[in-house]
Amino acid sequence: MIDYRIKTFLKLCETMNYRKTAEQLNMTQPAVTQHIHFLENEYKCKLFIYDRHTLQITKEGILLKNYSENLQYQEEKLLEQMEIAKQKEYAIGATKTIGEYVITDKIAEYLKTPTNNILIEIDNTNRLLSKLQKGELDFALIEGFFDRNEFGSEIYKSEPFVGVCSNTHHFANKTIPLESAFSETLFIREKGSGTRTILEQVLAEQNYTTSNFMRNICISNFGLMSQLIRENLGITFAYEAILKSQPYLSPFYIEGLNIVRDFNYVYLDNPNSISIVNKFKEIL
Repeated sequence: MIDYRIKTFLKLCETMNYRKTAEQLNMTQPAVTQHIHFLENEYKCKLFIYDRHTLQITKEGILLKNYSENLQYQEEKLLEQMEIAKQKEYAIGATKTIGEYVITDKIAEYLKTPTNNILIEIDNTNRLLSKLQKGELDFALIEGFFDRNEFGSEIYKSEPFVGVCSNTHHFANKTIPLESAFSETLFIREKGSGTRTILEQVLAEQNYTTSNFMRNICISNFGLMSQLIRENLGITFAYEAILKSQPYLSPFYIEGLNIVRDFNYVYLDNPNSISIVNKFKEIL
């Protein structure tokens, strides 16, 4: 079993606050401090430091965190395997574009086998990565950025990233200068979304931000967003895959920019996770 002090350490990594860690673990704050001091003495290094009254994890702390997350995940898999009577259920995550527009037919094919069970978490990139760190998911299909030093990964597929507008919009199926798009209302996903992060990066590379558009409207649900775009109330930027199920929307392209990004399997880098990913690669 994982040492209880490691579990305290992982909770502190999550909260980055001794008081909150103590509250969530039903411990006293001095007990949390004692657990961390024990680990620092054991590994002969500082795991956390204070920088201007803000708690920061050290490089050594990050190494222990990555190792401990893998250990925690493998322990959970061991406990699952020991429950012989329990039917196997895989837990996977997918970012919203992938979950809603890319893997539907593949998951349907998987579920045609009566003994196959699956839990699917659809959420934005940041929240899925957090669940992976906690061992709550076996792997996630991610469209955004992630730390390759912390997670293992393999490419699922590459997908063009395009402008999206109504079929009746004057941008529809055309290539336009980026500056022409700034006269439009931009519908943008919530912070933490891979789609939003990619758009912000692309704009930054051209020395622009989303504030260059006439107006920014944040909407986390693409169903609502697509209806507003259909009514010519604005535009967005998204993966081309979403257009397959949106007959009233069309792509448009930006001059000089051929934007293609990878969808990735992202997982904790350990044998159990890799084995599960390999099984799903045959399906997805």
